[in-house]
Amino acid sequence: MVVLVWVPAEDGDFLALDLGGTNFRVLRVKVSDNGLQKVEMENQIYAIPEELMRGSGVQLFDHIAECLANFMDKLKIKDKKLPLGFTFSFPCHQTKLDESILVTWTKGFKCSSVEGKDVVSMLRKSIKKRGDFDIDIVAVVNDTVGTMMTCGYDDHNCEVGLIVGTGTNACYMEEMRHIDLVEGDEGRMCINMEWGAFGDDGVLNDIRTEFDREIDMGSLNPGKQLFEKMISGMYMGELVRLILVKMAKEGLLFGGRLTPDLLTTGSGWFPGVPAHLLTSVLGEKRTHYRILTKLGLEPSHEDCVATHRICQIVSTRSANLCGATLAAVLRRIKENKGVDRLRSTVGVDGSVYKKHPHFARRLHKTVRKLLPDCEIRFVRSEDGSGKGAAMVTAVAYRLAAQHKARQKILEALKLSHEQLLEVKQRMRVEMEKGLGKETHAEAAVKMLPTYVCSTPDGTEKGDFLALDLGGTNFRVLLVRVRNGMRRGVEMHNKIYSIPVEIMQGTGEELFDHIVHCISDFLEYMGMKGVSLPLGFTFSFPCQQNNLDEGILLKWTKGFKATGCEGEDVVNLLKEAIHRREEFDLDVVAVVNDTVGTMMTCGYEDPYCEVGLIVGTGSNACYMEEMRNVELVEGEEGRMCVNMEWGAFGDNGCLDDIRTEFDVAVDELSLNPGKQRFEKMISGMYLGEIVRNILMDFTKRGLLFRGRISERLKTRGIFETKFLSQIESDCLALLQVRSILQHLGLETTCDDSIIVKEVCTVVARRAAQLCGAGMAAVVDKIRENRGLDFLKVTVGVDGTLYKLHPHFSTVMHETVKQLSPKCEVTFLQSEDGSGKGAALITAVACRIREAGQR
Repeated sequence: MVVLVWVPAEDGDFLALDLGGTNFRVLRVKVSDNGLQKVEMENQIYAIPEELMRGSGVQLFDHIAECLANFMDKLKIKDKKLPLGFTFSFPCHQTKLDESILVTWTKGFKCSSVEGKDVVSMLRKSIKKRGDFDIDIVAVVNDTVGTMMTCGYDDHNCEVGLIVGTGTNACYMEEMRHIDLVEGDEGRMCINMEWGAFGDDGVLNDIRTEFDREIDMGSLNPGKQLFEKMISGMYMGELVRLILVKMAKEGLLFGGRLTPDLLTTGSGWFPGVPAHLLTSVLGEKRTHYRILTKLGLEPSHEDCVATHRICQIVSTRSANLCGATLAAVLRRIKENKGVDRLRSTVGVDGSVYKKHPHFARRLHKTVRKLLPDCEIRFVRSEDGSGKGAAMVTAVAYRLAAQHKARQKILEALKLSHEQLLEVKQRMRVEMEKGLGKETHAEAAVKMLPTYVCSTPDGTEKGDFLALDLGGTNFRVLLVRVRNGMRRGVEMHNKIYSIPVEIMQGTGEELFDHIVHCISDFLEYMGMKGVSLPLGFTFSFPCQQNNLDEGILLKWTKGFKATGCEGEDVVNLLKEAIHRREEFDLDVVAVVNDTVGTMMTCGYEDPYCEVGLIVGTGSNACYMEEMRNVELVEGEEGRMCVNMEWGAFGDNGCLDDIRTEFDVAVDELSLNPGKQRFEKMISGMYLGEIVRNILMDFTKRGLLFRGRISERLKTRGIFETKFLSQIESDCLALLQVRSILQHLGLETTCDDSIIVKEVCTVVARRAAQLCGAGMAAVVDKIRENRGLDFLKVTVGVDGTLYKLHPHFSTVMHETVKQLSPKCEVTFLQSEDGSGKGAALITAVACRIREAGQR
């Protein structure tokens, strides 16, 4: 199978080796793309002695290497390492373009120790053994594929290759969705049919004659290549001889006389040599008398006429069988395309097709008769399949160069183990700065105290409201906490949206909208007259001086409401409630979503002491020893610290691993220079990183044929959800292509594979960076407590973590590699951080009530 299709955009100097019979060619092919699609060729024909055809594989390939050296010597190009395309015209199994496992020898070859081996490797070994030249074997193709590519250079409708010479075979362009042996279902791939073996399973037994069976039994490979033995030049002469012998024995020819030459297999003028035989015995009447006389016969005029008729029947059957099978191939192409009328071209080579005076005409007639609804053009390959091999090599060489260029660009996004350890260490340094009283002001990772010092102990009970605000949608919840035998949490909630104009309007408008939604929810629950304790999950960087106070430091995630930064969001909420004058609420606690997630999971797992969010944005929190939280008085116990790790790198400490794509995304964001770590790992930005890479690839001509769609130029068009969809293991390339088409991108199968790889690289880096940050956190907890080994649970929430098919796995592996002394369990929060805010409120109310008693 060969996936490459000729596109007139190649240029360069290439070698081709065309091996498929007793003679083979070495070619130098110069391809230029200056608008004229010019191809210049020089070639030399070399013979393969019969003893090498039946000798060892090593001897054969040593001989080929010697001929290559001779050719390169003559052209004075031995010092150049040129790419080579290898036409190897025998049944092979290909797993990739430069690997071809010989299935079985045909055409009289019987070299030992080659079947089941990679012929490219054998040729490379023979060249290396010589040591006087080197070449880059880029592609190995069958002669049918080479013929199709040769003809396809001049006629881009050519999608079938056909050889009818010493042997016979065909290839055609099949839809990828039908090729189960190869991954992918979009685009087309050239299939080498190896149709010479058609009938080896007995399916042609009803039309095979006694002469076909006799030829097969006397061949080098009985029971194999039965179709080829009915139609190719190597066997047609022998068929004629066997028929003449039978008719002579029955007294129907030559007066019943037989001669030793006529009785000898492959003797005289029936040796199976197509070039001579087919233009004589199988072709023209005037040569029959001369040929039969040389066989020791004394033919009459009637004998010559009968011999001519036999030759005509044999060659006509061959052309008809060949036409019938070719019609089946073309019919399949037509059905694959779903067209009413197929217009296609067949590239043809081979001595039978070219030299027999009537074969081509009969073949064309059969195809037209069987496919009246198709327009099929036949183009003879004048340059052989070697030129086609060079064309395949040229395409492969260009694609290899493009692949190398893409990999070089993507290399900057692939982080080594050492780099990830360095990120972990730098995160640890920044954590210490954020906790320190003297260094806090300049710290990028702020390590904000949350005043959450206790986790649920199971005695909490009551009804609580929770408000969960952290993105374009927010939730209002009623949380009923029960203790005792019926311990559990019951929740009711409604989701509300925040229009963009309110997100970027005034603070008063934003909080009035939030209170309006709370009012709607209380009415929905029939609780408008009840004053409930409220926990407020506010998922933006805040400085807290108390549990019920949160000073907004800066907006993130696309919010820009004025009059909020530097203000206490609890007061802003209370003021909006008072303005509405419909109800009153007791705002007990304001918490970050990471803290809410930790508390939600902590209710289920007492080992949960870390919270992590990887969704639209990213952040983490954990239980830090009070003695290390220098911004808050007190040495005893622990307090949850909201890290605000999204700002990690804002001081330049990650500049050595940030790429040009990270810089581009940052510079065009609403908050340039801020939240740099978040912009490398969170859902709001990964799609934009991918879009920037795809833009760069396309500008360099490495993707989408160099054509940039207007939609691809649109910021934010490549949503992060597309990464999750494209990387899904169950998603076929055809579905990947439909996603890209939705974005206005006309893609090939290769384009889809490249886009998938870009998505994989970007998402993997995000997961690894997140894992490196988390490794710093769990190692700090372990060292804080002086433990040799720590068992800890991380409560996790966020769409990227939950929905991306590989993110969580890669992140878990990274934490395990970077923190081997910690056993880290990750527990997904199924109820979100709103439940956690209510639980924090419940704990605070329990502690407050205990203090009042």
